[in-house]
Amino acid sequence: MDLTKHGHACVVIGTDEGRVVIDPGGFTEPGALDGATAALVTHEHADHFEPDRLRAALDADPALEIWTNRSVARLLDGPGDRVHVVGHGDTFTAAGLDVHVHGELHAEIHPEIPRIANVGFLVGGRLFHPGDAFTVPDEPVPVLLLPVHAPWSKIAEVIDYVRAVDADQAYAVHDGLLNDNGLAIVGALLGERGPGTPTAYRRLAPGDSVEI
Repeated sequence: MDLTKHGHACVVIGTDEGRVVIDPGGFTEPGALDGATAALVTHEHADHFEPDRLRAALDADPALEIWTNRSVARLLDGPGDRVHVVGHGDTFTAAGLDVHVHGELHAEIHPEIPRIANVGFLVGGRLFHPGDAFTVPDEPVPVLLLPVHAPWSKIAEVIDYVRAVDADQAYAVHDGLLNDNGLAIVGALLGERGPGTPTAYRRLAPGDSVEI
């Protein structure tokens, strides 16, 4: 399958059977949902989820289906059985790919800010998108989509998360708030000049694709 970055936290997985879009939010490039077979949404924050954009996509394509947590599904009231509620431990099939759901809560931003629901998706047994959390699935993860920068994390936690998941390859996501200087620093710390991880690290620029 092919992986294409569409800005910040959004990626598209392409197969012979369709396109799976994960987290098309406010920093996502226009057109990410064009031709989508399925959309997966990890949580309700605006950089991962735009209700109007998803409603428009559902209206434009009667075959499009969405899988997400209960909180996001409530914000998409109207499409009926085309929006599927999933939680930790659930499995489903999208665009011919088996998807396993891992995780329950968003990472803590601050003790005074309530934590919201967040689910991660392991797609096709190969690619894991954790959303806004450092969820470690209880099954192998060959390719990790790594949230490299967020109000809820620091680089030491990112490094420890890469070590804990122990994937073969990590690709950067959640990097839309970093300028070129920040991207270079993060890349160095996650690469050979950093403390060291068992996982190769690479950043895809928006629009870049790779076969996984």
